[in-house]
Amino acid sequence: MDVEGFIQKLEEEFDELAPGSLTPDTVYAQLEEWDSMHALILLALVDFEYGVFLEVDDILSAVTIGELFDLIAKKAGL
Repeated sequence: MDVEGFIQKLEEEFDELAPGSLTPDTVYAQLEEWDSMHALILLALVDFEYGVFLEVDDILSAVTIGELFDLIAKKAGL
């Protein structure tokens, strides 16, 4: 589990994003494509791929993709 793999999975979920356009410093809530549907997709993706249950407060507490990944890694015990 690494941040690059996590970013690749996120980019696959955002149809409008070109591969390689996200970085750990990307503020995901400021993406034009970000909406409540993508938040739900993110919750499902993290649960399916990493076995980690995120709550809405977790998504709101992380600002960047890197911070979100760190939170997921912490909850996964890595």
